[in-house]
Amino acid sequence: MRTVALGIVAMACLVAVARGGNFFQDSEMTWGDGRGKVVDGGRGLDLTLDKTSGSGFQSKTEYLFGKIDMQIKLVPGNSAGTVTTFYLSSQGAAHDEIDFEFLGNVTGEPYTLHTNVFAKGQGQREQQFRLWFDPTKAFHTYSIIWNPQHVIFAVDGTAIRDFKNHDACVMSGGAQRCPAGTMEASAAGANGGSGSWWNQELSGMGYRRMRWVQRKFMIYNYCTDPKRVAQGLPAECKLR
Repeated sequence: MRTVALGIVAMACLVAVARGGNFFQDSEMTWGDGRGKVVDGGRGLDLTLDKTSGSGFQSKTEYLFGKIDMQIKLVPGNSAGTVTTFYLSSQGAAHDEIDFEFLGNVTGEPYTLHTNVFAKGQGQREQQFRLWFDPTKAFHTYSIIWNPQHVIFAVDGTAIRDFKNHDACVMSGGAQRCPAGTMEASAAGANGGSGSWWNQELSGMGYRRMRWVQRKFMIYNYCTDPKRVAQGLPAECKLR
């Protein structure tokens, strides 16, 4: 899969760089008309949302595979009509993309965590969850790990989804840049992974934990949608 940019969209969002990175050198604002800015000498980045629009940035560098950790605390109250997201995307009509999104909610209703994977321009691989905690009360770590065999979505180190690369034609394995944007969210700390993620896959315990999350908290799965089943399931839905 060609994942090209780390993106974030946010309201009152603070992102902090780790491991000696610098937002002046490593990122660029992609939209926001001044609502996003680099702060603290390049060690932090503020993204804000007003009544007009939000803001976003992306990495200048493209990545073949990797790991992204994002610490996010969602804004409480009415956030209907807004989305907090970080995602990886390549360019062009036949692009690849990995999405990690929080869909805005009406006051008193839980946030929906939305995940999706595009391969060669084809998406519609949505899985949605309601989290087992209130994401507005504290910062939690949301992670994407992508390597030649897997795309793993995780929350606080617990996998919630494992998209398996069933053959080389699904995830083509090119470079991706990381675009990011947050609407209605606060975030701190975007860290690149190294080493173990290259061959990372779920252990038996990790798989059982993921299945528990999916049984208890998944509210939509494209692999069990009757309309998708009638059209013929994608190959990855048939993998154990």
